[in-house]
Amino acid sequence: MGQVEGKVALVTGGASGIGAACAETLAREGAKVVLTDVDGARGEAVAERIRAAGGEARFLHQDVADEDRWPAVVAETERLFGGLHILVANAGIAIIRPVFEMTLADWRRQTAVNLDGVFLSVKHGVPAIRRAGRGGSVILMSSVAGLRGSAGLAGYSATKGAVRLFAKSVALECAGARDGVRVNSVHPGIIETAIWEKMPAGLPDGRTAPIDARAVAAQGVPLGEAGQASDIADAVLFLASDASRHMTGSEVVVDGGMTAGRVGSLAAAR
Repeated sequence: MGQVEGKVALVTGGASGIGAACAETLAREGAKVVLTDVDGARGEAVAERIRAAGGEARFLHQDVADEDRWPAVVAETERLFGGLHILVANAGIAIIRPVFEMTLADWRRQTAVNLDGVFLSVKHGVPAIRRAGRGGSVILMSSVAGLRGSAGLAGYSATKGAVRLFAKSVALECAGARDGVRVNSVHPGIIETAIWEKMPAGLPDGRTAPIDARAVAAQGVPLGEAGQASDIADAVLFLASDASRHMTGSEVVVDGGMTAGRVGSLAAAR
């Protein structure tokens, strides 16, 4: 307990799934947490759960792609808790569609949230961490889709691949400034969250149905099961804590072995 005691964390996309797990885990380990999202009801519920468990948390409504909102979110975080030390840029959406069928509007919507939102998180969050004067940790949520291609996910992969290299470049800028700010990316694999219900898969007859994350994981994850949001939150906690003090510009992959390859051997295939 207390791995991030006395620190202040800002978590975007904190109303559900991985973001909610990150907010609750950081609060449990001693951080004061501000979580933001476009979903006000769920965001307030997460903040209330944290407070009920004895932690400190506030919810702020935010569209991460709206730059006009960012100064107020950062200023309110500093006013509420006295500074900022941990930034978790988690907010994101996924649109599954063959690139040749994707509209420019969908492409831009996904890019606005997944990439512009991360850029704005860093642009406005890092100066606040610097003002706090203790250094800090910036954690950008990417994906295994940012490490390898996947049919139907070209747009999503483009944003998550960009986040991966954006993290490395910002890490070097901060290192060069000697500001004590570390920047790393996290790459989840198949994680069992509600986002899968928001990504309908096309059926042969043209209908759509929610994707079953457990079934996908059973087929494509070497460990044979989907991960949980808490698995990603634990990785975020490690990067947020001093236990990772010598890590910056790194990728933390939590994917059950997906990017390692396939289970089996050449002998078994003969």
